[in-house]
Formats: sequence, structure tokens, C-alpha cells
Amino acid sequence: MRPILRPDAVLVQAVIAGALSFAHLHDLASAAGQSGWKAWAYPISVDLLLVAAWRRLRTDGPSRLAWCWFLIALFASLGANVATAGFLDLAHPPAWLRFGIAGWPALAFLGGTLLAHTASDPTPATAVPEAAAPVLEVERDPAPAPKPGPAPALVVDDTPALPVADPAPDPATAPAPAPAMSVPAALVTHARKVADDHQSRTGFPIDTDTLRARLGVPAPMADAIAAQLT
Repeated sequence: MRPILRPDAVLVQAVIAGALSFAHLHDLASAAGQSGWKAWAYPISVDLLLVAAWRRLRTDGPSRLAWCWFLIALFASLGANVATAGFLDLAHPPAWLRFGIAGWPALAFLGGTLLAHTASDPTPATAVPEAAAPVLEVERDPAPAPKPGPAPALVVDDTPALPVADPAPDPATAPAPAPAMSVPAALVTHARKVADDHQSRTGFPIDTDTLRARLGVPAPMADAIAAQLT
């Protein structure tokens, strides 16, 4: 499907304004003594410098360099539009106009070169980690070894040791035996069928964890059922 071309009022206005500014710059350069293709090169140079500065502002952010050359190109374009409106006698242009037109190529070349080859935000230098402070090691004299003294006398006790009976556990602190968990007979019967089926399929008796998973009962009840199956 071919795209439908629709007129854009902003684009049409930009084309008209650009064409008028281009013509004014050409007329001003021609009146200042630049004839032939040189008179047409001046408006191209001014407009390209203006576009380059604006693109630099849009891509790299505001900077003094881009703003400086943007204002210079804008002043050149605006000055040409005003000068051709009858404020200057283009039949007898003043000397300063001839001087400005003649020096514009060098100025535009300098601006374009700076905009193209000057970094807007230089890469920050890599932070060098600070060296650790040297640790001052102090060498200490070793402690003097103790002087050997006389060996202690060995005393042998010939008294036979009496057997010591183990203390009886305190009935108050002794753990009470866990009450036996009652398991319904129907559940034991079902568990026995599950155990027989597991042994017939695998050849091994069923373990407690598998029995608990198959029956869906808590661990204490599974232990009680497994005790009744043995």
C-alpha cells in the first residue's frame, strides 16, 4: 500500500522561509562583489552552519560552542534578510559589508570544524583507587623461655577406688513416655493393601515416608501404622 502524501503546513512554511532566506543571502553576496557560483555558495554555507549548530544542541545538549555558532549563523541569515529590505544601498554596498562577506568562508570553516571535531562532554577520567596505607610491622623480642625447675614428686595412692553408682533419674524431670496413637482398623487394613501392592510392584517393603505419602496421614500416625504392619 502506497503512503498517502499529505501537505504539512509547518513543512510548507519552513520551505518558503528557507527559500526566501536563501535568496536574500544570495542577493547580499552578489551585491558585495561575489558573482557566479560563489554568490550561491554563501547561503548554503550559512544554512549548513545553522543546521550543524542546531543538531549539536539537540544531540549533545546545550553547550557554549554550539550556542555561539548557532547565534553567528542566525545573525548572518537574519542580517541578510534585513539588509535586502532597503536598509542598505546594495548598489553601493559599504566597506564593512564587503569585508564581512569576504571573511565569511574562513569563519564558517572554523565553526564547522569545531562543531564536528570538538567533544561536548569528555570522558571522565577513571578514578584511581587509593593505595592502602602500609602496615608498620614492629618486630618484638621473643619472650624469654621459663627456666626449668625441679620436677614435682609423683605420689602414688594405693587406696582402691570405690565404684560409684549412677544417680537415679528424677521422676519429676524425666520425660513422660509418648502415649500410643490409636489407629482405626480400617486404616490399618487399607495400609496393608497399599504395602502389599508396593512390595509386589517393587520387590521391596514399603518405607514409612512412602506409606505416609500414599495414605496422606501425618508422620506420627504413619509410624504407628508401620509398627502394626511389621
